[in-house]
Amino acid sequence: MYIIKSFKHPLLTVDAVITIFDGRIIFIRRKNPPYKGSWAFPGGFVEYGETVEEAVIREVREETGVIIKIQDLLGVYSDPGRDPRGHMITVCFLASKIEGELRADTDAAEVSCFTADEALRMNLAFDHNKILKDALKRIL
Repeated sequence: MYIIKSFKHPLLTVDAVITIFDGRIIFIRRKNPPYKGSWAFPGGFVEYGETVEEAVIREVREETGVIIKIQDLLGVYSDPGRDPRGHMITVCFLASKIEGELRADTDAAEVSCFTADEALRMNLAFDHNKILKDALKRIL
């Protein structure tokens, strides 16, 4: 097997815009840098051998304690400056909560739900304000 080692490559992440039955959206407060203390969509890195769909379900469960159903692909966000750690590409899904109780875990210091109006007034981590606006065009 030939592996290219001399080139830099972006890393792959996933995020989820998750709505609950009353239309509110689930956010996590980040426990770690970058953006420690800021609100963000649940998500994280795709592990080797994992599909992006498996990764987003795993990351959401690890960070929020809930099980989701993926509704649709929202988009791919690839701006090289979107993450201060380096070039990260995220695959973002629209999803709904299907079971479980909200509880912060792993990389989340806190988990909460906000209305669209509340979320639009927040200064979210990464490019999540842009992702939120894109999501609201689809779910409202």
